[in-house]
Amino acid sequence: MEFLDFGHNPWLVAVSFVVALVAGATGLSLTRDLSEKSVSQRKLAVALGAIALGGGIWSMHFVAMLGLKLPILFYYDAAITLASALIAILMVALALVLLHFFPRTRMTIAASGAIVGAGILTMHYVGMAGMQLCRPIYTGAGVIGSSILAIALCILAIGVAYSVRSNRTIVIGTFCFGAAVFSVHFLAMSGTNFVALENIREFGPVISNEVMAVGVILSSFVIFGAFLWVGTTYLEPAHSGMAQEVTFTPEYSAKDSQTANEPAIVRIPCERDGGKVFVAAPDVVFVRADGHYTQVYTTTDKYFCVWPITEAVKRLVPTGFLRVHRSYLVNPQKVVRFERGKDKGQCTFGENNLPPVPVSRSNLKDAQSAFG
Repeated sequence: MEFLDFGHNPWLVAVSFVVALVAGATGLSLTRDLSEKSVSQRKLAVALGAIALGGGIWSMHFVAMLGLKLPILFYYDAAITLASALIAILMVALALVLLHFFPRTRMTIAASGAIVGAGILTMHYVGMAGMQLCRPIYTGAGVIGSSILAIALCILAIGVAYSVRSNRTIVIGTFCFGAAVFSVHFLAMSGTNFVALENIREFGPVISNEVMAVGVILSSFVIFGAFLWVGTTYLEPAHSGMAQEVTFTPEYSAKDSQTANEPAIVRIPCERDGGKVFVAAPDVVFVRADGHYTQVYTTTDKYFCVWPITEAVKRLVPTGFLRVHRSYLVNPQKVVRFERGKDKGQCTFGENNLPPVPVSRSNLKDAQSAFG
């Protein structure tokens, strides 16, 4: 078996890395601040993010393949090539669904990163299977090395980008994602050899490099356009997105509070059975962090709230709520018993269906002071 000599066009190699970075920035930006949006808006953002990230994986691969220099003419099977794009988009979509519709834990983040890494690998090898008139031959070291690198870098990218959704973490996550897509492709290619074939193995229509170039240009145009659209949101003033929140929980100035006979009652926007429910703060027993969202507990029900725990602290602590743990806020009026251990504590409530709330060491002093 005689292997073909091959190389890469350095300019297209550089362009492929830029495409991966732009796709990462677009996808991670599209899925930012979804805790403040409705379920339907989150679904749309997840779908668009999956298309941006999965389409970017596909576009990066085939930009790099356009730069592949072989001594023979080769083509691509259109059906297999399209299938590789769909695989990348669907696997990224699965990872984003885990991140935005399930409790976000370390295990969830690791699983999502592993799924994205597996999506990159699957897309690469399915896309390579679509080559016609030449056949790729893989080495074990190349497959194993690219697999480990893909999963490790994608777990790192998702872990950084979803630790705290800020501009800084999105930028770092973007570079980790771009490095994952780029390095996995070329590490896999370094462990690949090519042999010439005499006949075309037809599965679907055959397309040339010229037609593939048009398709890649169109997909890259869409990704770059989405990047410009998303990028403009970073130019908006930081306070521009607060108007909608005011309709849920109007804030009152100190002057208004002093002149009112009773303090204003904060109404917490929650969701249940597909509808919006507003729960008055005095009726709440405690609030528990749930990833980038919260769960609101009353004496009879539990509600899903789009506020992150930081927003709940900002809104409810001024009304008398006490933060006893980084993941918990309690209504002191509902606490019937406070127990202190050596370096932690526990709050219990009068309702048997409510679990106790832990008090962390850092909040123990404040809790002891509040409960006497």
